[in-house]
Amino acid sequence: MGRIAATFEALKGRGEKALIPYVTAGDPDLETTERIIHALVANGADLIELGVPFSDPMADGPTIQAASIRALTSGTTLAGVLDLVRRVREHTNIPIILMGYYNPVFKFGLELFAREASEAGVDGVLLVDLPYEENAELRSFLQPAGIACITLLAPTSPPERRRKLAAEAEGFIYYVSMTGVTGSARVDPSVVAPEVSELRDHAVVPVAVGFGISSAEDAAAVARFADAVVVGSALVKIIEAYGHSPDMLEHVGEYVASLKAGIAQEVRR
Repeated sequence: MGRIAATFEALKGRGEKALIPYVTAGDPDLETTERIIHALVANGADLIELGVPFSDPMADGPTIQAASIRALTSGTTLAGVLDLVRRVREHTNIPIILMGYYNPVFKFGLELFAREASEAGVDGVLLVDLPYEENAELRSFLQPAGIACITLLAPTSPPERRRKLAAEAEGFIYYVSMTGVTGSARVDPSVVAPEVSELRDHAVVPVAVGFGISSAEDAAAVARFADAVVVGSALVKIIEAYGHSPDMLEHVGEYVASLKAGIAQEVRR
C-alpha cells in the first residue's frame, strides 16, 4: 500500500477527513518552501500538494499566478522541485502530490521524470491541462514507478465521463467545486455536496474537493461530504503577505491548524 492509500485508510479508521494544503514550490524560494512544508506537517496537514511553477498557469487565479512568477523569478525549476522533495522526504512520510502543467514534465522527459520523481519520494502527479483521455503515455511511466496519476474532475464533466473516470482513478479524485480559476469565488456546499455524493458512489478512491475554500468554516462544510479538503489560494496569500518575515511560518502554521480544527470539529458532530 502506497503512502496516499495508507494515509486515507488510517484517517478512515480514526473517523477523520484529510486536509490537503497547496503551496507553490519556490515561493518565495525553495529553501523557504522546505520550511513551509515542515510547518504544514507539524500543524495537521495530511497530504501536501506542491505546485510546480509554470509561466502560463491557466487554471489558477491571480494569487497562484503571482506565486508562480515569484517562484520562477527565484530560479525554481522542475529539477529543483524534485530535489526539494528529496530533502523533505528525509524527515517525513507525508504523501506529496506534484500539481502543475504538462509542459515542464514533457520537456523534462516522461520516463526520466517518472524515475526521478519516484526516487525523490513523489506519491502522485496532477497535471491540470492533461485530460485523462490523453495521459496514457504518462501513466505508462508513472504506474510502474508507483506514482498515482491523479484525476481532476470539474462540474462541467458529463455524467458518463465522471463515472468512467471515477471507476479508473488512482490515489484520489480532485473534484473542482466550481467553474473558473483558483481563488475566484467561495465554495457553495449546497451545490457541491450532491455532486460529490454521486461521484463517491462510483469512485474506487477517496474524493477531495478544492477551489473556493478559504476558512475553517468552509473546510468544515466540505468535510461533511468529501473525504478530503484542499486549500490553496488562501494559504498562498499568507505566504505572499509575510514573505521572508521571521513570523511567516507561525502565521502559516496557525492558519493550517485552524483548518484542521474546523474539519475535526465537524467530523465529531
